[in-house]
Amino acid sequence: MRRLLEESFRAAVAAADPLAMLAQHLPPRPRGRVFVAAAGKAAASMALAVERHFSSEVRGVAITRYGHGLPTQHIKVVEAGHPVPDEAGHAAARQLLEEVKKLGKDDLLLALLSGGGSSLLSLPAPGVSMAQLKQLTGQLLKSGAAIQEINTVRKHLSAIAGGRLAAASGAPVLALIISDVTGDDPTHIASGPCAADPTTIDDAKAVLVKYRIAYDGPFSESPKSSKATNKVIATAYRSLEAAAEVFRKQGIRPEILGDTITGEAREVGREMAELARRTEGPAALISGGECTVTIEGEGGRGGRCCEFLLSLGIATGGIWAIAADTDGIDGTEDNAGAILTPESMSKGPDGEAFLARHDSYGFFQKLGDLVVTGPTRTNVNDYRAILVA
Repeated sequence: MRRLLEESFRAAVAAADPLAMLAQHLPPRPRGRVFVAAAGKAAASMALAVERHFSSEVRGVAITRYGHGLPTQHIKVVEAGHPVPDEAGHAAARQLLEEVKKLGKDDLLLALLSGGGSSLLSLPAPGVSMAQLKQLTGQLLKSGAAIQEINTVRKHLSAIAGGRLAAASGAPVLALIISDVTGDDPTHIASGPCAADPTTIDDAKAVLVKYRIAYDGPFSESPKSSKATNKVIATAYRSLEAAAEVFRKQGIRPEILGDTITGEAREVGREMAELARRTEGPAALISGGECTVTIEGEGGRGGRCCEFLLSLGIATGGIWAIAADTDGIDGTEDNAGAILTPESMSKGPDGEAFLARHDSYGFFQKLGDLVVTGPTRTNVNDYRAILVA
């Protein structure tokens, strides 16, 4: 069962591998230059795929998370801070935007966007400091706000998000996007650098009020139209379908519950436990989406996937399941997620106590049941599978 769960996760990740599928979405070479502006956890692998396709006829900047880089020949790869932005991302985003402004009508701006791009393209709007951007990002990440809400704020503090990257280009713009948000709307992925932004400054202020976050600095209104072409080339649902085929081949009925499941991770775990009890097996309950973990005060270790699993285990008493982030990182630790077994709750430490202090990483680490993959260099959000006997 453990091998089967791990195989299903690998299939989900492989379905969103840029090196395997990005080239088929690339346009013909333009008369002028091809400039790549890449940002996100998949930025380096997307940039490498473009280099292999266009050979030496391409230049650009790719900004990715620390440890997610790859060797490239013509596109500069910069590693920077995520989920909280840092000076490396700031400098690289500034250079990227300056190069984009030099493009002409015969050139092509090829934007390669994936989850994580919001913090990696960390170029504050005029009057907004990096210190303010870092502080607000940290507060929003701990608040329990949905990613769409967080990005609404980011887009109104940025000189590059919310359609501003496309607006700065004098060349045609094609954005190829790997989606890590529910609904796959380009305006929310990497905070939509090439997409028209329907949100307003008032919307951003409302998010801060909702989560009681103080900010007395300026905001910047975003473009409400864009001439760029935004194309989503990989989604969570396609990855869930690839995983479903793994179970189907083993005679286990896959039930895809959807790729838009959100909410507090521990609450979703309890709800999934109830659903598993009502399901006739053998079946695999497969889902994606992005849960949240709201931390008040000092939190432990572990992201939303491990917290979901620990809550599921407490509610069921033990069941086979996997929850892992397709980018290879659950929260801020070194694991993609974990595997829950029927013996986890009886063999492990006090699950309730670990859950109370948000230390799901510590719980599964003691059992040796963490899933560690290293950076996958793609990102289509969380993957969850529950096996019902």
